[in-house]
Formats: sequence, structure tokens, C-alpha cells
Amino acid sequence: MNQQNIVIVGAGPTGLVLALRLVRHGVKARIVDKRVKPGENSRAIGVQARTLEFYGQMGLADAVIAHGIKIENFHLRGGGSEAARFSLKDMGADMSPYPYILSYPQDEHEKFLVQELAKHGVSVEWETELVSFVEEGERIDVKIKKGLHEESFFTSYICGCDGAHSTVREALKVDFPGGTYQQLFFVADVKVDQAVLSDAFFNLGPKSFILLMPVRTTGMHRLIGIVPEELSNIKDVGFEDLRESAEKLLNMKVVGVNWFSTYRVHHRVADHFRIGRAFIAGDAGHVHSPAGGQGMNTGIGDAVNLAWKLASVVQGKAGATLLDTYETERIVFAKKLVDTTDRAFQNIVATGFKGEFLRTWLIPHFISFFGGFSSFKKIIFKTVSQVKINYADSALSEGVSGKIKGGDRLPWLKTDIFDNFDPLQSLAWHIQVYGLVDADLKKKCDQIRLPLTVYKFSEKARLAGFSENCALLIRPDAYVGLAMPDQNVSDLEAYLAKFALKVGQSDA
Repeated sequence: MNQQNIVIVGAGPTGLVLALRLVRHGVKARIVDKRVKPGENSRAIGVQARTLEFYGQMGLADAVIAHGIKIENFHLRGGGSEAARFSLKDMGADMSPYPYILSYPQDEHEKFLVQELAKHGVSVEWETELVSFVEEGERIDVKIKKGLHEESFFTSYICGCDGAHSTVREALKVDFPGGTYQQLFFVADVKVDQAVLSDAFFNLGPKSFILLMPVRTTGMHRLIGIVPEELSNIKDVGFEDLRESAEKLLNMKVVGVNWFSTYRVHHRVADHFRIGRAFIAGDAGHVHSPAGGQGMNTGIGDAVNLAWKLASVVQGKAGATLLDTYETERIVFAKKLVDTTDRAFQNIVATGFKGEFLRTWLIPHFISFFGGFSSFKKIIFKTVSQVKINYADSALSEGVSGKIKGGDRLPWLKTDIFDNFDPLQSLAWHIQVYGLVDADLKKKCDQIRLPLTVYKFSEKARLAGFSENCALLIRPDAYVGLAMPDQNVSDLEAYLAKFALKVGQSDA
């Protein structure tokens, strides 16, 4: 049997980004999927700022944005009138190069990623199913099946990105605790009787809610909402059953329906994201309500976190203990996310007088009042965009400098002279200094060939959280590994030794 370094099961956005980031780190993975081809439904459509930042690292952000629709404004409507309007562009303009939500249908998204993978010589093996895998010492014996043909081979690692009904997770016997909301939800791609809208509208009613946002550049819009309780018992409920209540809440006419489906929403987090040499990511590890459009983006975040760690270990650039940090970093966020979206969703879908009061009065008035405060709007943007995610409690996170701690996402700082996100495109460890660089630190970086970028300190840098003359060791996924307020070389040496990290540039 032949040997593969890494096998990825599942070619949705999570698996595709994992494969793409791996190949950009110099490791080709084998990726299989039991589907015939990429999906043909829009499904997940919201691409958040943090995901676009990850794509920016790979030089793909501009191409992705060109295919999607920028949603820069968000409207909250309750009790038949507009309660609040938010400009995402204003809220996040100083926090991310991408201060908006990008509407980009999952089917088009997947096809784009498949094409990018092909440019690097990696093709998805469609109609190929994982039959079994068994870990044997330092390798895994894998069996796959395509049609009547079975193939066995060895791999160093296997990654399950195969959705909520993950074959990999089930084979590992990892529990997937959680529950299911009792309400029946619907999703539809429709055309409305108004001019093409590029904003998102969240409509709250006494017995329901509907989110409307653009989904395709052809003028199609996505509707997500609750099927009214009196209609939820109808067998094979369709859009025509909902039309009257939906149009009343939207204050628009639906003139065409391209796709309609109903579903139940689950909230679950796997007990583990790693067992030995096997990993799970995306919906295989966590599912939750669609509140905030976080699901697909969280899966892509899993992939980015795991990719550089797997590549480092496979290439001998880090000790195997580095892989322990994948679960500890990502499972903490997944649990927080599921808990947060669960509490928010429970309020939105509450029944009876409580639900009507929340949807028609309390939520609109609360948002309307606090929406006038810039600090509140910044919190909303940080949370929804996922730029707030940090790994403060990780073994990989050390040091504090100014407002920046080890484990924080590198704050974005752009001036007329520089953009501190530019070095992130290397997808490699590097150091950024804000102010004057210490001679010993520069000497050390030269010795180990660790890239070093020095930026002039300014008041803008201070406002962004940087302290003067601080040095930050940046991870390949654009998070701060080590914050050094005094540029202490011994701190850097101890940090690198902890995980046997080889962070310098090679001669290649």
C-alpha cells in the first residue's frame, strides 16, 4: 500500500480550505467526497470579514469579493417599521480591510475553491466514500471506495470535514451532545418586486421573523424564517402556504421562488476535535443556529487553524505536541459560539406572550437605543465578523504588550506608508516591531532567518492597541503567538523551544 501524508474527507468549504491552505504551506493532501460534484444549492451564503482576511493571506480575497455582493447596511424592522439601521462599513472601517458581510452562495464558493485547488495540482476525488480507517502506531490504515473499486493505503493523518453526520466522527465514537429546536424553519431563494437590494433586512413579527438578504448577482434573495406554528403541522409545507404571512412581514411581494426547503435547527458540539491522528472540523465538530451567519465561517476558521499545524509537523518544523493546540483553541470558541447563538436564538424564537413582547417591542427598542452608541456597534461588528476570536488560553499564547495579548488576532493597521497585513501573505511565522528594533533581536532574527518587519510608531498605532517598541511574533494564521514589550530575545528563544518550532526561511 502507498503512503499519503494527509487525507481529507469532505469537500465542502471547510475541507477545501484545509486542502488549499495545506498546499500553500507546501503539503499536498488527498481529498475525497462521496458526492458526485460540488453542491448546486446556495446554502451558506454569508462570508465574514475574518474569513476574507484569511483569503487575503492567500491572495484570493479580491477574486472572491468580485463574485459576491457586499452587504454594507443592515436594517432591523419590528412592529411594521424600521427600528434601527447599521452601516457595517462605518462600524468596522478601522478594524478590518473588509467591513461588510459578503453574500457568496456556497455552490459558487465551492466551485471557486475547487478551481483554485486544481491550479496547485490537487483534484477532489468525487464519488469516493470513506469505508474505514484504523490507527496503527505512527500511521493510519485507510480504506476508501469508488463505485465497485476499493482502495487501501496508509496516511499520517485523517481529517473529517464531512458534515454533521460525519463518518470520521462516528468511527472515532466521539459524542455529539446537544439538542434540536422545536420550531420548524424555512429557507428560500426568491425574487421580490422591488429593485435589487444589496442590504440585509431582519424583520420581526408577533409570531415569526424573516431575514432577507441578497444571494446572487442575478437579483435572487435569501429568506430565512420560522414556519408559523399553525402551519408547521402541514405535511410537505411549501412557500405558497407561507406566502401571505411572509409578504406581510417583508412588506414586499415575492414574484418568483427558485428554491424552498424546511429544516430543523440543531445545536451541538463534539466532545473532542481530535483523537490520536484523526481530526474533525466544521459541521463535523459543531452545528448551531444560523443566527449571525457564523457556521461556514467557523468551519473555515477550523481549517486555517489546523492546516499550518499539520504542515509544520509533517515537514518537521514543529514537535507533534503542536497538534494538541488545535482542539484546545477551536473547541473553546465552538462552545462559546453555540452557547451565545443558542441564547440569542431562544429569545428570537420564543413562543407565546414572551416571544411576541421580545420580537415586537423589547428587541427593536433595545437595538434602537443602544445602536446609537459607537462602542455598541463596534462590539456587534467584532462579534459577527469573527475578528474578536482569540486564543488567550492557548499554550501557544504568551506575553502582553499594550492592549495586545498573545493569542489575539493581529490588529489591522494601515497608514499612508504601510499596511501591516501585507506580511501575512507569506503564511509564515514572522516578527513585527512598532518603533525601534533592538540590535539583539535583529541579530537573532538574522541568525535564524526569521522575517522581521519594522514599522514607525504613531498615535494611530497606539489607538490600535500597540505599545511603542513592542515586538510581536505572528503565527502563520495571523494571530499573535508571543507579545514582547521589551524585545527580550531569551523570551523568543524559550517560546520557539517549547514546541520545537523552526520558524526561519529555508534556502529553497
